[in-house]
Amino acid sequence: QVQLVESGGGLVQAGGSLRLSCAASGRTFDDYHMGWFRQAPGKEREFVAAISWSGGFTYYADFVKGRFTISRENAKNMVYLQMNSLKPEDTAIYYCAARQGWGAKYDYWGQGTQVTVSS
Repeated sequence: QVQLVESGGGLVQAGGSLRLSCAASGRTFDDYHMGWFRQAPGKEREFVAAISWSGGFTYYADFVKGRFTISRENAKNMVYLQMNSLKPEDTAIYYCAARQGWGAKYDYWGQGTQVTVSS
């Protein structure tokens, strides 16, 4: 079992920045590849970014490339999502998730943190 707790969400103006954090506890953190997802009101949850267990490989949805950066600190059991140049359409609840295989489904999810971008 892995427990995930997100933080760092809030209200920001368009063009601003936020850094989301996800704290993991339970099983060995570096056994897991991590990802960030988001869900806007009335929309399905969508993939945002992923990072391998070592941090050596990252992958992004096209709509965040060049604006968002995923990173992790295994010694602290933390994963981050640095979000720059935020747009109103980035408004959503952001979730972190963990999986053991790179192509596997995500088995563990946090409760989410709200990000609101005003125009």
